[in-house]
Amino acid sequence: MSGDAPPADAAAVDEGVISLFFFAALFLGGRLLAGQALTDSIEGIVVGYFLWTLSVGAYSSVSNDIGSEVQWGTLERHITTPFGFAPVALLKGVAKVVRTFLTSAVILAVMLLATGTRLSLAPVTVVVVAGLSIVSVLGLGFAAGGVTVLYKRIGNWLNLIQFGFVALISAPVFDLPWTRVLPLAHGSAMLQRAMVDGIRIWEFPPADLGLLVAVAVGYLFGGYLVFQFATRRARRLGVLGDY
Repeated sequence: MSGDAPPADAAAVDEGVISLFFFAALFLGGRLLAGQALTDSIEGIVVGYFLWTLSVGAYSSVSNDIGSEVQWGTLERHITTPFGFAPVALLKGVAKVVRTFLTSAVILAVMLLATGTRLSLAPVTVVVVAGLSIVSVLGLGFAAGGVTVLYKRIGNWLNLIQFGFVALISAPVFDLPWTRVLPLAHGSAMLQRAMVDGIRIWEFPPADLGLLVAVAVGYLFGGYLVFQFATRRARRLGVLGDY
């Protein structure tokens, strides 16, 4: 691959600084407007923001990578290789998610220090629940990348989807059980219980764990199919290498 994309370390630092800036604005603005109401719910806000930073990193790791290949005009070359581009993009996305976990862990530590909040940070539980939660977002990234392959210059519009993650993370899964099948919603509720209430991974009902895995696999597979369909259609239309 070629291009003038920033180094991975520099990008991670930039993402971390921007994320902390937004949280500072959210926290300080909330204290001025909501006062004690914000203090009473700060644990949930910290956990939700932590999951949001992970989700944005997972989504952009796939969708932006595909968009860059489209812009550089190298996507067709990768797709015609024996391995195809989708498996490579998935593996690169997983690798970037690991980096995002490290960046988000630093952001979480800063948030806890800044707010004086205490959370249960059982590593295995947090990694498994949060990791499965954002697998569905990788699927959304593939779907967005497929749309970019077909319609090219809409990548910036698709990035607005990231702000929709806020609604998914804060979805009222207990009042509206059907929202559990949406990306992030069920995983967010489980992560809240794990980090705020101290529930370990083996203490969750098997049905909750099964649904978490099913949602993750379902959206990842669905997004993968959308990307494959979009690239095949782009090749039939002769627009795969255009930008």
